[in-house]
Amino acid sequence: MKITKDEINHVAALSRLEFGEDEIDKFTEQMGDIINMAHQLAEVDTEGVPETVQVVDRETDFREDKPEHWESRAELMKNVPEKADGFIKVPVIIDKDDNE
Repeated sequence: MKITKDEINHVAALSRLEFGEDEIDKFTEQMGDIINMAHQLAEVDTEGVPETVQVVDRETDFREDKPEHWESRAELMKNVPEKADGFIKVPVIIDKDDNE
């Protein structure tokens, strides 16, 4: 599968990244190589080969997921770096004017 500069530019725009023409050329070639490698791997016969989830034989320890109950909103809010009108203020990541 051939990756085009237009596809790289499209992904860059979706990611809000800007690249120079030389970088676009480099990424186009690199992504093409990655896609070709994936196609090569897809051709490998894995019939009868057990799935491998982890190459090291060990158990993963998980902690119990317990919700914490905050007694007061004030106690919670004292750990917040920025707040407005009693709410936690976070940075804007999506512009309202974007049509993409």
